[in-house]
Amino acid sequence: MNKKKIINELKAIVYIVLSVLLIKVTVLEAYIVPTGSMENTIMTGDFLIGSRFVYGMRTPDWLGIPYTDIGFFIPYYTFPAFKNPAVGDVLIFKYPRDKYVKYVKRCVAGPGETITVNDKKLFVNELEVPMWENGKFIIPQSIPKTYSQSDIFLHSNININKDNMGPIYIPKKGDSFKIDKDTNWKYLLPIMIMEGHKATLQDKDVTLTFTLQDQFEIGRRKENDKVLDNYYPKGELITPWSNSLVPRHFEFLFIDGVSIKEIKEYKVTQNYYWAMGDNRDDSLDSRYWGFVPENFILGEAVFSYFSLNLDTWMPRWERIGKVIN
Repeated sequence: MNKKKIINELKAIVYIVLSVLLIKVTVLEAYIVPTGSMENTIMTGDFLIGSRFVYGMRTPDWLGIPYTDIGFFIPYYTFPAFKNPAVGDVLIFKYPRDKYVKYVKRCVAGPGETITVNDKKLFVNELEVPMWENGKFIIPQSIPKTYSQSDIFLHSNININKDNMGPIYIPKKGDSFKIDKDTNWKYLLPIMIMEGHKATLQDKDVTLTFTLQDQFEIGRRKENDKVLDNYYPKGELITPWSNSLVPRHFEFLFIDGVSIKEIKEYKVTQNYYWAMGDNRDDSLDSRYWGFVPENFILGEAVFSYFSLNLDTWMPRWERIGKVIN
C-alpha cells in the first residue's frame, strides 16, 4: 500500500468521524437511560435517539472531552424550529442544577400555564391531567399534607411535598415581574440567572456569586465532597435555594453590577416548561428543581435503538425500535 493511498484512507476516516460528530451535535441526540423515572414508557437501560432539529437544530455550545466536564461553553446559534415543545412531548434536556448531566422527562405544562398537584393528581390551569398510558404510581397512597418536604421546589405552606404543591405559574417570554420587598427570589432569581444575568450578594468586603449548579448534585456525580469547599460558607458560590439565605439578604443583591434597589421590574426573555417523570413516585423532576428553560432543551425522544436489562445484562429485543410516546 503506497503512502498516498494511506493518506487518502486516513482522510476518509477523519471525514466520516467529523460527519458523525456533526450529526450528533446538530441533528440527533443519543441518550442512555440510567434510572426508572420514566417507566414504563422508557425503561432503565434503554438507548434513545432524540431529534434535535424538531425544536430548532443548533450548533455546539460546548467544546471539551466527551463524558467529562473538562472543556468550556461557547456561543451557539439556533436554527428555526419546526415546532415548540408541547405538552406530552418527551424531552431530553440539560439538568438545570448540573448542566453536564442530561435528563429525559415528559413535558406536562408549558409557558403561561399554572400547575397544581393535589393528592398525586396533576392539574394544569385547574383541569386534571390524566396519567399517560404507560405511566404509573408505585405507591397508591398520597403523602399527607401534614408532612413537609424541604427539598421540593419553592417549599412553603402551599408547596408542601411532591404529592401536594401549587399553584405554581410557569413563566413565558414577555412576562414582567415587579421587583419590591415581596419578590419571591427563589422563584425569580433562577430565571434571571438562566437568562444569562450575573447575580451577586455584596456587603462591604464580602461578595457571593449565585449559581444554579448545585454542590450536592455535582459532588455526587464526581464522587468528591471537596466540591462543597467552593460554596458558602467556605467558598464564594451560593445557590438561590440555600438554607443560609433569609429575605433581608436580598437587600444586598446586585444584578449585572446594579443594585436591586435600582431595578423596578424584570422582563422574561424565553419560555419555560414543567417536566415530570411517568413513574411519578420515583422521579426527580420539576417538583424538586423547578422550570426547564427553553435553551436547555436538546431534543425530543423519538425511539429506543437498543435496550439492555441492567439486572441480567441481556438485551431486551422487544424494545429495540420502540417508538416513544
